[in-house]
Parts: sequence; structure tokens; C-alpha cells
Amino acid sequence: MSLKEKLQVMVVDDMSTSRGLIVQALDEIGIVNYRTENDGASAWQRLIAQPAHLVISDFNMPRMDGLQLLEALRTHSTTARIGFILITGRADKEVIERGQRLAMNNFIKKPFNTPAMKSCIERVVGRL
Repeated sequence: MSLKEKLQVMVVDDMSTSRGLIVQALDEIGIVNYRTENDGASAWQRLIAQPAHLVISDFNMPRMDGLQLLEALRTHSTTARIGFILITGRADKEVIERGQRLAMNNFIKKPFNTPAMKSCIERVVGRL
């Protein structure tokens, strides 16, 4: 079984269109095991109960933004080592530096394409 088939991914984005574009890219890459949530707080609860290998999260969301989700993940023993990719249309220095301080594994700027998403994921989990 290849890494693409084993990898468990949680996609978190409050915009259904954006979630759809991320999921479409995962499908095109061949990643088949993914779950989705539409805000950080819901994702956090699901990840505590059932951790994933990788979280791909939007930055700007209600209730709990992407970096707040990352911070929560890093403080809990069962989720501390989950890979984390931030997707943002606002990849300014402040957001990226804050993510790096919280041990973000990688980020990708919106809009993205499938090859860029694949490369971004591979820098976190290895060759797919």
C-alpha cells in the first residue's frame, strides 16, 4: 500500500468552495482518505477523538482560525505530532512567522494548483 493510500488527512475550511478545491486536488493526487470540517473548533474535537497524519487548514475561519487550531493541536499529546499545512490568501510575514513559531510544517497560498499542493504535501510527509 502506497503512502497516498495510507495517509489520513483532515481538510478544514469554512468555505465549501475552497474545501471542494482542496478535496479535488487530493483526489487528483490520489489521496483517498480524507475528512472535512468547516471550522477549527469542530476539526479540533474530531482530531482529539481520531487523529490524522496531516491537517490542511484555511487560516481565516470563524470560532477558531487555522493558527489557533495549530496551537491547540501542538498542546495535546495525541495531536502534537500531526503534520500541519496552512492555506491562506494572506501569506503575509506576520501570519507565516506566527505559524512557524507554532511548528507549522508548511503553507500554501491561495489560489493554488494540484502540482503545487502535491509538492507542498510532499515537503511534509515525503514523496507520494
